[in-house]
Amino acid sequence: MMKKDFEHFFLFVAILGLTFSSATASDPSPLQDFCVAVDEPENGLFVNGKFCKNPNMVKAEDFFFYGLQNAGDTSNKFGFNVTTVNVEQIPGLNTLGISIVRIDYAPYGLNPPHTHPRATEILVVLEGSLYVGFVASNQNNNTFFTKVLNKGDVFVFPEGMIHFQFNVGKTNAIAFAGLSSQNPGVITIADSVFGSNPPISANVLTKAFQVDKNVIEYLQEQFGSGKN
Repeated sequence: MMKKDFEHFFLFVAILGLTFSSATASDPSPLQDFCVAVDEPENGLFVNGKFCKNPNMVKAEDFFFYGLQNAGDTSNKFGFNVTTVNVEQIPGLNTLGISIVRIDYAPYGLNPPHTHPRATEILVVLEGSLYVGFVASNQNNNTFFTKVLNKGDVFVFPEGMIHFQFNVGKTNAIAFAGLSSQNPGVITIADSVFGSNPPISANVLTKAFQVDKNVIEYLQEQFGSGKN
């Protein structure tokens, strides 16, 4: 194994270990060795939103995923791509309270403000430089915590906090992130507020954001809701 590959492998193993240590924060602890997810078996046991596969039929492939070595397509308006590995990709993750993602960023690419309703995220930078941050809740005065991360740096986004990553470099960036849920979920803030279906009343958003109604209608058009 080349030195660079070894460094990437070490970071990958470290992030999984750190995530696993806090995996029970969101998902309940399993009461069996594993519960490989299947869709609709006969006489199946339903656990964590999935049916359990008969343990006698479980294979190594149920715990395996291939592809995180491949860069994601960042040719979109935000210049980023998330390759997700959760219970939908690895059925063996069911009940284990852990998942992982690879995030690719084009130069000046942005993973826009979003939140994971069911997971804390721990992110490590493999290549490039990222400006990252999260905003605490009203209880903590909406304090903004931010850092610029370089190769090998690690940052934690607490469960439910709005956070983002922005590639501040002129080259591509890569990060891996572990999440403390088999299915963390994601809520992209702008998409949810201005692109909901059906749309939130422009009168509500005008009042909430204290801007002209034309601004709200413009944003709704940008994110897919259209005028209401």
